Formats: sequence, structure tokens, C-alpha cells
Amino acid sequence: MLAALWGVSGCATYHDLPLGHGAGAASVAQLSAPTSGMPLPALATHRFDPADGLDVTEVAMLAVANSPSLRLKRDELGIARAQAFAAGLLPDPQLGVSADFPRRSGAGLVTAYSLGLSEDIGALLTRSSRRAAARDQASQVNLDLLWAEWQTVAQARLLFDQVLSLRAQQQRLEHEQDALATVSGTIHAALLAGNLTYDGASAGLNAEADVRKRLADTAIALHQAQGDLYQLLGLAPTATLDLVGAPYLSQPTSPQVQAALDDLPRRRPDLLALQAGYQSQQAKLRRAILAQFPALTIGFNTARDTSAVYTHGLSIGITLPLFDRNRGNIAIERATRQQLHDDYAARVLATRSDMQRITRDLATLEGHLATLDAHARQLDQAGAAAERAWQAGTLDWPVYLSIRANALGADLDLLAVRQERARQSIALEALLGNTDLAPPPPDTAQAATP
Repeated sequence: MLAALWGVSGCATYHDLPLGHGAGAASVAQLSAPTSGMPLPALATHRFDPADGLDVTEVAMLAVANSPSLRLKRDELGIARAQAFAAGLLPDPQLGVSADFPRRSGAGLVTAYSLGLSEDIGALLTRSSRRAAARDQASQVNLDLLWAEWQTVAQARLLFDQVLSLRAQQQRLEHEQDALATVSGTIHAALLAGNLTYDGASAGLNAEADVRKRLADTAIALHQAQGDLYQLLGLAPTATLDLVGAPYLSQPTSPQVQAALDDLPRRRPDLLALQAGYQSQQAKLRRAILAQFPALTIGFNTARDTSAVYTHGLSIGITLPLFDRNRGNIAIERATRQQLHDDYAARVLATRSDMQRITRDLATLEGHLATLDAHARQLDQAGAAAERAWQAGTLDWPVYLSIRANALGADLDLLAVRQERARQSIALEALLGNTDLAPPPPDTAQAATP
């Protein structure tokens, strides 16, 4: 009875956990971003103050601390740690008790009983392999979580850039729409006066319609980017999000890229996670090989028969390895280990290829961006001169609209190339896993509204 009471006192108790409503935080003030839990030094040392708006680093900090997908990853880590704890527990011994009651009373007849205690020796022999496999599995989940946090930081930086870029496009198109409104008024007046046919006015009418379409498409893309950012931060769709500062831009040098390539398998969390998963599979294979030997159960018992004869004994149970011998599980674990081995090699090769490709793409984008920036500035100057000439009445509106269309196209192309450069730069840093690279000074030309 004392043993039973002691066992019951250590049992777990049940507590209800109601489901939430999934409404998200109503404002940024309800969210927190403790620096102690940040996965990167650049985030852990950054001052978090949403009162003056959120810069790109503060947005990344909020994403790491509040992303719903990362919460699920952390729950998976809790499960893996619980499994590692369970794998280290010793198997409970088995207690057997039985009693026999005589059907007829007689001289010397007593109630017989049997009491036995046994333990599975096979579970003890494979305990070390189970523990090693579970520990490596928990380490893999922990590294996968770190890699997911790095990817969340990259996604937050990318969405921050997308929102700012789309807002700049929207502002540029709204400015163009306002400028075309005066031209449209002149065209409609000429149509009413009969001085212009609809065939001749089609270029002007189409220009205004094209800007309206582009503006609507940009608004839809902006809604999508803002919605993705709100979801990443765990914010309600109705919350206010004030973004300030320039987008994130990192420009690692060639020696830094090469150093990261050489040290890649020792620094990237996803590759380290694959290594931990491979070690876990090695332990699982060793456990399967140990399990091919006969399962052994040893027990001790004491008994009394109905004639009051007391006996003590030893029981041994052994599985005869005639048919199964755990050969199926051994084959499965070996095939799984080979798959993990090949998966790791393929991941490293793909990562190195992606890094080389992105490095070349960034060099191409830098050259194209410099040329496009100069071209856009020239067309903006031409557009300003054309506007002055048109207002002075020395330039026909078809020529004026053609110059404006070229300037608009160049400005939008410049914004698109800048966004692509930022995307590639963020992707490269995520692949490099270089947490020591300090971002360059803010690109004031990119932050400014064209």
C-alpha cells in the first residue's frame, strides 16, 4: 500500500487547455521582442522601440518572437525533448501476483499464492542506443528551429522591402495619374469641340487607363505583401504598422563569400541539423542490430501451494531467433541512413551552386542598376522639360505623353531592379549564414521616393 501511494503521488495531473480564437494582436504594443531570444547578433544588440516606428531590424525581431509558424517549430522542439526524456527512462519491472483457493476444506489445505518480479533485459541493453538517437533527434529539431528563425528573419526583411517598394510604386503611379488628369481634360475638351477624333485621342485615353490598371495591380500586390507581413508578425489585419527607414541590404565581399563557402558545413543550421539527424539514424541502426539478438526476460518468484509448501524460483524468457531476427527493421534503418547520407550531399551541393549563382546575379544587377539609374534620371529630366514645354503650348500632347510614358517605365523598372537586388542580397546572406556581416550604410537613393 505504501508503494502504491508513493507511485500515485508522482503521477501527472490533467489540466484543460482551451483553444484560442486566432485573432492576432490588435496592435504592435501588444507584442514583445526580447533580445535574449534573438538568433543573430545583429538582432540581439539592436534597440527595440516601436514608439518611433519599426525599422527593418525591429520587424525581424518581432517576426522571430511572434511568428505563428515559429511557435509550431518550438512546440516540435518540446516534443523532441520529451521524447529524449522518455528514451532515457528505465523500463518498469513487471510484478505478477496470483492466488488459488481450495474448493473443499480439508486438513492442511491453505490458500495458494504466487508472487513474481521480472525485468526486460533487452530493453536495458538497447537503452544507450535509444538515448543517443533521441538526443541527436532533439538536437536536429533544435537546429531546424534555428534555421527556421534565420529564414524568418530573411522573410521579414524581404517583406519589409516589398512593402516599401510597392508603396513607392504606388506613389509614383498616383503622381503620374494626377499629371495625366490635366492632359485628359484637354483631350476631352477637344473631343467635345470636334477638334479631335476618338481615333486620334486613343493614345491619350489609353495612357490614363494604363496608369489606372497599373495602380490597381500595385494596390493588390501591396495588400498581399502587407497581409503576409502581418501574418508573419502575428498581427491582426486591422492593426497599424508604421514602417520607417531603408530596406535591408548586405553586400559581402568575395573573400567573405569564399570563407563562408569553405566553412559552410560547420556554420549553417540546416546542414548541422542534417548531420545531427544522420547521427540519430546511426544510433537507430545500432539499436536495430542489437535487437536482432534474442530478447531476454529474467524474473524471480516465490510461491506457496495449497498444502503449504513454499518454493522460490528463477524464470528466464528468451525469444528464439528463427524467423524474424529483426532483419526487416535492420534493412529499413540501413536504407534510411543511406537516404540521409545522399540528402546531405545533395543539400551541400545545391547550396554551393545557389551561392555561386546569386553572387553572379548580384554582380549583374549592380551593373544594370547603375545604368538604369542614370537612364531614369535622364528621362525624368526630359519629362520635366516636356511638362514645361507642354504647359507653355510649345509641345503637342502626344509627344508629351510619350516622354512621360518612357520616364514612368524607367522609374518603375528602377524600383523593380532595386527590389530584385534586395531579394538576391537577402537570399545570399541567408545561404551564407554569415551572422558577422554588418550591413552597409542605408541606400539613400533607394529610400527616397522617385
